[in-house]
Amino acid sequence: MRATGNFDSPRGKMEEIGTMDRLVSSLSLTERKDLLSKLETQSLILKELLYQDADDSSFTGDAEERFLKLSIFMRIWYYILGLFKSQIPLVVFRNQEIVNLGREAEARAPGFYNAARGVLLPQFYEALDKLRNNSRFFYAALDSGFNRDKGAFYGFLASLEMEDIHARLVSDTDPVIIADRNPENSESVLRQTAQRNFEDIILTITEEQRGRMYANARSLVCLKQLSSFLYDRLIMAFTKDDDLGGMVCKVAIVRDALTSLNNTLFSLKECPSMSLLESLFIFILQDQGVDAQIDVHAETQKLLTQAEISIAAIQDFNRKIPLTLITRIAARDASVMPQALSGGEDWFLLYRDYWKRHIDSMFFAYFGNRRRRELQKSFADFFQGLEFKSLENAESETNPEGLPVLHADSLAFLLTFQSGVFMKTLNPFLRTVLIDGDFYKKDNKIEYTEYYNEIIKLDDVVKQFDANLSPNGEWGKRYAQTAGEMSALTVKRRKFQIIQEEIDEQARAIIERSGLAMNGLVNVLGGIISRESNGKYDTLSNLLRLNGKGSEFSGGLEISVQKLKEALKILKNIVEIENRK
Repeated sequence: MRATGNFDSPRGKMEEIGTMDRLVSSLSLTERKDLLSKLETQSLILKELLYQDADDSSFTGDAEERFLKLSIFMRIWYYILGLFKSQIPLVVFRNQEIVNLGREAEARAPGFYNAARGVLLPQFYEALDKLRNNSRFFYAALDSGFNRDKGAFYGFLASLEMEDIHARLVSDTDPVIIADRNPENSESVLRQTAQRNFEDIILTITEEQRGRMYANARSLVCLKQLSSFLYDRLIMAFTKDDDLGGMVCKVAIVRDALTSLNNTLFSLKECPSMSLLESLFIFILQDQGVDAQIDVHAETQKLLTQAEISIAAIQDFNRKIPLTLITRIAARDASVMPQALSGGEDWFLLYRDYWKRHIDSMFFAYFGNRRRRELQKSFADFFQGLEFKSLENAESETNPEGLPVLHADSLAFLLTFQSGVFMKTLNPFLRTVLIDGDFYKKDNKIEYTEYYNEIIKLDDVVKQFDANLSPNGEWGKRYAQTAGEMSALTVKRRKFQIIQEEIDEQARAIIERSGLAMNGLVNVLGGIISRESNGKYDTLSNLLRLNGKGSEFSGGLEISVQKLKEALKILKNIVEIENRK
């Protein structure tokens, strides 16, 4: 026997699961620090730079500047060569630089580039394919968390990188703590207090902390660029050459792609921090449905091994292939330098925005829970020990396989009210009015009959709604059929959305009709009790005779009006809570 509804039932089937749910939210900071320490101890990732800058001291400035720095004898030599080639000395000089770069590339990375034919060789093709395959790990890792909600990911990462800031934010923006300290303050004042505390704490982030977070943000941007690089487009430019023993490609036709790849590798100079990798790993495990009951350390260790393989492939590619030299040859410009990618500067704005959203959601949940507790107390008082009925086929904590229904609690309340209160307590009096009451105004009789019948049939209406949710019902069948379709995810989501909209629309219609009927009964009964004859709703001509049937009749009408008003108030409160979900 209980008089409370399930106001916290999930709606996960047809909605995206929040980013900071399940595993992410279940791990304490102590557990994360312990996990980070273990990963750092077991990591084989080298701490050396991923990308070593080439010695470019001989290629400062543009070609003309370098030409003018040559000795007078060398300039005369290029002048003489220009006469034979019908070219100006500067052009001859620039062409010779490219020839020299080709020789250097062959010497530094034999088997990767053929200077005589200006082609990338099969070993380059194989190294590129290896880089592509290994960088895909980070594509999946980023997709599991960072790409979905960057602010939430930065918030999770910052709990390690800015532990003191995170601890203060958690404590000083907690609605429970703030409300306990200021019990007399209104909701708006409590929210303002949390926002003010948040702004003050944010200002205390040190330059060192900002630097670490920015470095992590830069790593994320570069990893994203590298893992999503259009390797296939570059690889497709290679063709089979039996003379050179495999797949080769003219370096000139892939100049832009090589430049883009080189810029990305140049920007990713350092290994991602272990705190960043740990955060990515946890988001991956969450996406896979792993929870805190599983050995998280063992699972993250497996992911660390994959990350080490990927990072080692990046190091190997950079170490073996002088890509800057090759891009200069492809561009026929010895002055070409790799350019650092932009990005990562927005980490603070995203982090700040996340915490603002997080504070709003915490206060929303806090005040929502407080309203629910108040509502549950009103349930207990209203139903006085009656068992609270529920929809058998709606999704709930006890029935996670049911279909999500936004207004399930409102319908359950109406179902309980109709059978437990209306039929047992109110109907003996209201039915007497319907059958024996003589209304002065015919319209009052018609309205009363309509409102009364609406409540009488409410039990059947709600049960039919519930039946449509079942596996054999209209919506249940359509949901199962959609779930089993082999179609695009966007198409399935749209079909689920259509079903959800139909369910919610019909639920709202039932609630609206019931509310109008209860309010209508209150108005008509109010007119009867008032015994006035000059208002829209007047009394009954035979009220005295009906009162003569028993002294309880008049009091029963008054109790009916009171109960109907209470039910309307509770129903309104339930709907308000449901609409905020």
